[in-house]
Amino acid sequence: MDFSKLKVLYINCTLKKSPAVSHTETLMEVSQNILKKEKVSFETIRLIDLDVAVGVYPDMTEHGWEKDDWPSIYKKVSEADVLIVGTPIWLGEKSSEAQKLIERLYAMSGETNDKGQYVFYGKVGGCMVTGNEDGVKHCAMGILYAMQHVGYSIPPQADCGWIGEVGPGPSYGDTKWKDKTINPPVGFDSEFTNRNTTFMTYNLLHLAKLLKENKGYSNYGNSREAWDSGTHWSFENPEYR
Repeated sequence: MDFSKLKVLYINCTLKKSPAVSHTETLMEVSQNILKKEKVSFETIRLIDLDVAVGVYPDMTEHGWEKDDWPSIYKKVSEADVLIVGTPIWLGEKSSEAQKLIERLYAMSGETNDKGQYVFYGKVGGCMVTGNEDGVKHCAMGILYAMQHVGYSIPPQADCGWIGEVGPGPSYGDTKWKDKTINPPVGFDSEFTNRNTTFMTYNLLHLAKLLKENKGYSNYGNSREAWDSGTHWSFENPEYR
């Protein structure tokens, strides 16, 4: 398989600014090591390092904010074939940064591509979750639903994650806890995490490759521009009774 023409963007929604260690980003490196071997180009953005405004418009400087880095981030989102959202778990939910990212993606979802479809059609989405409490599947459910709702395609096994024991404890990738050395690093020997991270990465690449080679989806029956101009294909309301 040749995936070398694909571009992958990871957006890490940790609450820690660089250079603080992000356990979510450590898990992302497992996926990224696969991309390196498959010769896939990728980039990682830590959202909290940038000045991204809160809101649901493409550029919030047009709505009262002095600064908004989202337009420059969106350029990278639009160039990527695959978007992978990473988040820690806080109180059983995705982080506030992850929610902000989803809202900014939603801000762009009304834009259209050159086929008249919503702009994220033909792009693939996945997510990665880490934490020390229950919530991996719950966080993935919300993130992946939101991504498909704005137009991303979601393959099988499009999420992966790691959680530790309930309560305070070491997190993914930690090598020390309360002055005790941990070897191998926490989570590195988790067969479940390793398998799901690998499957997720390859499933995202497979679907992205299929879509790219076929130039996305046909716009028969799903073009917003065609619908607005009066083309409704086989749509018909039920008979009035």
